[in-house]
Amino acid sequence: MPSSLRQLRVWLQGYDLFPTSKLAWITCYLLGLDVFLLLLEKVFAVWKTRFGQGLGGWVAFLTFVVSVLALILIYRWLKAKMLWRLRNRLIVTYVFIGVTPVVLLLVLALLGFYLFAGQFATYIITSGIDSELNTLAAVNSALAYEVADGVHRGVDSEMSVAESLRRDDQSWKDREMYAWLDGKVIFSSVPSGEKAEAPAQPAHMRSFRGVVRDRDKLYLRAVDVIQAKGNSLAVLSSEPLNEHLLQSLAASLGEVTLYASGLKLSKVDRGTSNAANPQGGARVTLRKDNGDYVLDTGKALVPTYTVGSVPPAAGRLDRQVSFPTTMSVLNWENGDTSQPVAITVQTRVSKLYDRLFGSLGDFAPSIEVIFFLTAIVFGVIELIALIIGTQLTRTITNAVAQLYDATKHINRGNFAHRIPVKSHDQIATLANSFNSMTASLEQLIEEQKEKQRLQNELVIAQEVQAQLFPRQVSQLESLEVHGFCRPARTVSGDYYDFLPLNSSKLLLAAGDVSGKGISAALLMATIHSAVRAYSLEGIPLLAEPVAVGGGGSDRMLPSGFHGSEVSPSTLLSLLNHQLFESTPSEKYATLFLGIYDGRNRRLTYANGGHLPPILMGADGAIRRLDVGGTVVGLFDSMSYEESSIQLKSGELFLGYSDGVTEPENDFGEFGEGRLIDLLRENRHLPLARISEIVTAAVDDWIGAREQPDDVTLVLARAR
Repeated sequence: MPSSLRQLRVWLQGYDLFPTSKLAWITCYLLGLDVFLLLLEKVFAVWKTRFGQGLGGWVAFLTFVVSVLALILIYRWLKAKMLWRLRNRLIVTYVFIGVTPVVLLLVLALLGFYLFAGQFATYIITSGIDSELNTLAAVNSALAYEVADGVHRGVDSEMSVAESLRRDDQSWKDREMYAWLDGKVIFSSVPSGEKAEAPAQPAHMRSFRGVVRDRDKLYLRAVDVIQAKGNSLAVLSSEPLNEHLLQSLAASLGEVTLYASGLKLSKVDRGTSNAANPQGGARVTLRKDNGDYVLDTGKALVPTYTVGSVPPAAGRLDRQVSFPTTMSVLNWENGDTSQPVAITVQTRVSKLYDRLFGSLGDFAPSIEVIFFLTAIVFGVIELIALIIGTQLTRTITNAVAQLYDATKHINRGNFAHRIPVKSHDQIATLANSFNSMTASLEQLIEEQKEKQRLQNELVIAQEVQAQLFPRQVSQLESLEVHGFCRPARTVSGDYYDFLPLNSSKLLLAAGDVSGKGISAALLMATIHSAVRAYSLEGIPLLAEPVAVGGGGSDRMLPSGFHGSEVSPSTLLSLLNHQLFESTPSEKYATLFLGIYDGRNRRLTYANGGHLPPILMGADGAIRRLDVGGTVVGLFDSMSYEESSIQLKSGELFLGYSDGVTEPENDFGEFGEGRLIDLLRENRHLPLARISEIVTAAVDDWIGAREQPDDVTLVLARAR
């Protein structure tokens, strides 16, 4: 790799920008392919060939995919960089828990305030129109009864009343008044300069007040239908909804715009209420008590009247408010209400404030003061909460930083490092627990070192003990032997040996020392050395009488008694005396000693409390070698009996420890019976193979549990 590329890679790795994940490599590959296709498209465009015509779509698609993957990688990188420190995580957590809800509440409050301001602004206009309608309806009702009274009295006083209203009240100068008696116009009054053309009297006309559309114009209209001399009398007062009326309503408020056409309201089924407008424009679903309606705005709304202007801002916070509303309009000719009008109001918050609190008079400034004082109190509370949160965050992050620093000390092996504790909270408890843990670790390391030293010594002891067991066994012409010992722990308390006494004699030994571990291994080594010393070097002159032989009488052994001439019972007596004198009272051993003489194929033995070895004939018949006495080393001045048996060709000798027969599982002990069955089934196999079969059966019986005791086998077969 060139040095420049290597430096670039090191720089990217330093900032964690070198791609390591599968997603990053895929993004790099797609980016490279995108750039390659883009360059290829440019080259084909320069050459003016048609081969690059289809590459534009692939370049756009790959650019989109790479952009999405890059955003994901940037998010992961920012998350890994910014949220690694606990302080940043807490800040982000506080933002989501504290700041985000506050911001959402503020946005909701501002949105609600804007909606309220817009609704209030439109309410001022619509309530003004309603007030004008109420006035018109009240006067029209009075006029209707005046006309009805004139009909009863036969006096035409309507004109004088209408002219009086038009002369005394400026709001009546643009109004029209008509009266019908059984469908015949009996009275009309219009503004000066206009033709007195009465509107058509529709069949559906009844007592009514509202906004109507008549002759493509909008009117505020009130109708009263009463009885006069048994005839139907209808009186109508109408005022045009024009710029003059809107100007009077929009005075000192702002700009008001009227959209007289372009809206259509239609009732639809719920399943089709959200369908698209085929003519374009906005489409709004309205839900009323009598069903769902859709309000279509068409392609574009053209304002009919615009009056007033947006007032200047009274301050930086005096924002402009724009809000629309609709008004239901009755088509005077057919009674249709599917074409409402729209009114938009643009004003300032200050104007709405003046209208809203104008009735309070001198109390309005007091409300402002109370509002600002409340805002200051809330701000102070928020500041105090921020300071408290910062302090709490600092205590947490400092504690975590101390814990992190302490872990680095522990990683360097400095278990003496302690975290200073200055508080009484859960973090302090955590620091105390960490200090306690480091102290325990320091103590554990020391104990581990001591244990490792002892383990090393045990390994050495195991190696030494392995040298005590016979490694190369001298087989006699008429007898083959095999031994096996597997400790339950590092060292074993079991003992076996094959010791050639001369060319025709072989000593067989099998024993088990009480207990386990080092003490049992040391006692086993003592027995091993004593047996070999007494058997090979001879028995020295004793300073006191020792019970030897099978008769049990006390007598002195002569000096220079050679090992090959020593009987097994004599050896057991000597070992018993030695162990009794040199070991604690609770220490003892079981020991079987046998001397095989190949000249006459005879085995002379003595059993010192050991499990009786099994002698199995070629036909499977068994005999137990149990002649002897009690355990060795527990009582002083003990004598042991011995016996002698003739070994026939094919007979099999098996000596074993209790680690073979006493292991237990859910079905009980392994037992001597299973051992005999295994020996009988496999007696024709080589001795080493028989040993493997027996130990494998014991292991299967034990299962996954720990081996409870040492396993020792001593096998011999007469040839």
